[in-house]
Amino acid sequence: MSTDMNMSDLLQATVDEGASDLHIRVGVPPMLRIHGSLTPLDSPVLAPVDTEALARSITAEDKWQEIEKCGGADFGLPFGDLARFRVSVFKERGHYGIVLRQIPSKLLTLEQIGLPEQVKELLFKPRGLILVTGPTGSGKTTTLASMLDIINRERDVHIITVEDPIEYYHPHRKSVVTQREIGHDVPTFAEAIRRALRQDPDVILVGEMRDLETMQAAITAAETGHLVFATLHTTGAAATVDRIVDAFPTDQQEQVRTQLAVGLVAVISQLLLARVDKPGRVAAFEIMISTPSIRSRIRDNKTFQIASDIQTGAKYGMIALDSHLMELHLGGMISYDDLVTKSQDPDTLVQKLKDELQARR
Repeated sequence: MSTDMNMSDLLQATVDEGASDLHIRVGVPPMLRIHGSLTPLDSPVLAPVDTEALARSITAEDKWQEIEKCGGADFGLPFGDLARFRVSVFKERGHYGIVLRQIPSKLLTLEQIGLPEQVKELLFKPRGLILVTGPTGSGKTTTLASMLDIINRERDVHIITVEDPIEYYHPHRKSVVTQREIGHDVPTFAEAIRRALRQDPDVILVGEMRDLETMQAAITAAETGHLVFATLHTTGAAATVDRIVDAFPTDQQEQVRTQLAVGLVAVISQLLLARVDKPGRVAAFEIMISTPSIRSRIRDNKTFQIASDIQTGAKYGMIALDSHLMELHLGGMISYDDLVTKSQDPDTLVQKLKDELQARR
């Protein structure tokens, strides 16, 4: 590695190139993820001594002990006024590796994200559970931060966020914002939610519903008169409901279905896809907004029928993922490959595309 290269130079390059992630690994030069693809920086291959020095330069002593004990640690890292990074330092094959995810400093509007106007109405609900779902790196955190920013600017409420680590800092605006970090301020998500209920919250953000205890706490918080936002690594509303129900023991599943039928306000599923018309990525959404029909499908364990409600629910602001993918493809924004591989029912979608193209001739 060049003698004068340090983490500050690498972070500056990440910001300058508009990269989403910086990868530091033994045996390759530092790599930037730009518009979804990894690109090496024009610098020498990193040796074990380099990656360890870079890791140590940004890691606090307590986190370093965690890496040595558990094999890895996650934390937030500010980079002056330019950006914040979510950092994962880990051991692999006896060496140290780092991945830094850039957290955009400027929050997007719902329109810039691509969400319909009706989604904004959900942010003014007095209670209930709103889930933002999708694979890792699909922009869930950004969507949630933008939603909280709207609440913060337009409602006079108490917002509590529970995150691991804190990614976006929300200043107090019209609302008061309490942000708690797992490992620093409170040991677990479930504990943080339980404590939150004693702190006069109106809105609670749960960074991730990663275990049964956290799911239970979030559902209870939504039931007891709070608006709760959370994320899950699922795609599609039906799969999200099933994933939550299946996490519970069999003898509790019926009760959880009833709780979700009452408490679930919306599921917003998103994917980030490479654009073909210009550099960058575009989000594809499925949006389910709870209606009496959807509530009864959840209660009666007929989640497979939710898709048809979403297809006919445009007037409520619902969007079917496959319809949105088709719209993006016909608009020249995403490739045919992405249209087919990301869709929930590829055969039907391909037929619809043929019919649409035929009708346009």
